[in-house]
Amino acid sequence: MFFITSPEAAAGCALAEHVSSRFYSINADLSKAFTCPAPDIIELRLERSSEPLTMHIAAGNDLRMLTVNRVSKPLVDKKLPNNAYQDPLTGLGNRMLLNDQIANWQPSGPESLSLAVIMIDLDRFKKINDTLGHGAGDTLLKLVAKRILSATRDNDTVIRMEGDEFVVLHTIGFQPIGAISVAKRIVELMSRSFLIEGQQTNIGASVGIAALNHGTDNIADLLKHADLALYAAKAAGRGIVKFFEPALAQRAMDRRNLEIDLSRALGLKEFVLMYQPQVNMADGTLQGFEALIRWHNPKRGLVSPADFIPLAEQTGEINAIGEWTLRTACKEAMSWDGNFSVAVNVSPIQFENESIVDIVRNALIATGLAPERLELEITEGVMMKDYETAQKHLWAIKKMGVGIAMDDFGTGYSSLSYLNSFPFSKIKIDQSFVRGESSPKSRALVQAIISLGASLKMTTIAEGVETKEQFDELAAGGCQSAQGYLISRPIATPAIAGFISDLKNKPR
Repeated sequence: MFFITSPEAAAGCALAEHVSSRFYSINADLSKAFTCPAPDIIELRLERSSEPLTMHIAAGNDLRMLTVNRVSKPLVDKKLPNNAYQDPLTGLGNRMLLNDQIANWQPSGPESLSLAVIMIDLDRFKKINDTLGHGAGDTLLKLVAKRILSATRDNDTVIRMEGDEFVVLHTIGFQPIGAISVAKRIVELMSRSFLIEGQQTNIGASVGIAALNHGTDNIADLLKHADLALYAAKAAGRGIVKFFEPALAQRAMDRRNLEIDLSRALGLKEFVLMYQPQVNMADGTLQGFEALIRWHNPKRGLVSPADFIPLAEQTGEINAIGEWTLRTACKEAMSWDGNFSVAVNVSPIQFENESIVDIVRNALIATGLAPERLELEITEGVMMKDYETAQKHLWAIKKMGVGIAMDDFGTGYSSLSYLNSFPFSKIKIDQSFVRGESSPKSRALVQAIISLGASLKMTTIAEGVETKEQFDELAAGGCQSAQGYLISRPIATPAIAGFISDLKNKPR
């Protein structure tokens, strides 16, 4: 035991810097403790050379006296009572132990307001399992468990929930600073390389935190709130720490309600298709339409595809919605006066379905639409999900006579190997190139895409054309087709016949 006193203790700042230079802690945590008005006693946890220490701060008239001791006895007994409480792979506690610890936690002394759940999910772990095998994955999980333990203190309980998800039950330090400090150490440790079977492996971690009396009033909600914070951390990117806030619970409720409404939408016939015309830039003749799905919900009104398509992909509803879209577009195209093409967007998730080729074939057979009138628009996400499977499916669809268009070209990786290996007949120039600020660089990029399409004997079509200047510049550069508000906004099915008639009678 030793004592530290300082004339600057009343202000707190100089003492905080002094202590933080000698022990592992967060300066803000220390400053908060030192500037707390006239405490009888405050307990704070520190580390020095990985040794857990406890610091007591007692108030004097104009001084703060610090007593630092080794932690001799953990506040929570971490010895696992039996194998039922132990994860067999890592030796950590399991979910049963976590539930038991939370249910039986009793506030006492300086720990009364500091219970926090730190939920950890590994980034890129699945890739390790897929490339190096499950044995390597198990080895990695054991190493991860050791690193998490090294970032925690004797009072913490470390749990492996399932798969690559871990939890730290944190019972010491000011919250939220204490839990955030531990979480940031864990993220930093997970960002370091691991050596697995002689190979350097890199993963990462996303972390969500919930602490009692810091947005979470009920101890029974700690796990749920930490999970919501983790979801927000993963959505924000990799290596992120998020602390629970009530707005996350409201967003989760809103999302759940949207999921329920979305799952019912198809059966309640709330989806409709709109069609945006595509024209030949040389003579203005109509070539076809792109089918665009719209969701009209009685309570929500018109729901943007940007809101419900990603959700449908996450929940799996996209398979049923996509099949309905394809079949409906083919059916409605049969009613048009002319052999105009119809383009249908297909999600990468739909290409994970082994039946995608049969779904396309059955839609053509059921509606009687000629294969050459159908075009599937896909993004490069289809190829990136499973290159070989996507290639097999797309070539099978191409052999039916169906066209394949590369959508949003230029916005992702846009690997030229995709254009070489996959049966694309059209390249779609993303609207960000068309609507964006016109500059020599952007014009050169658009021209390069057009030239690439011409060299590969692929049609180029520009989307998002809104002005005559954009249209004329693209046409002069050799772009063959266009769509956008300059030509027409999306049209409802009943109005298509009138649009086709008007365009035919329009003087050139």
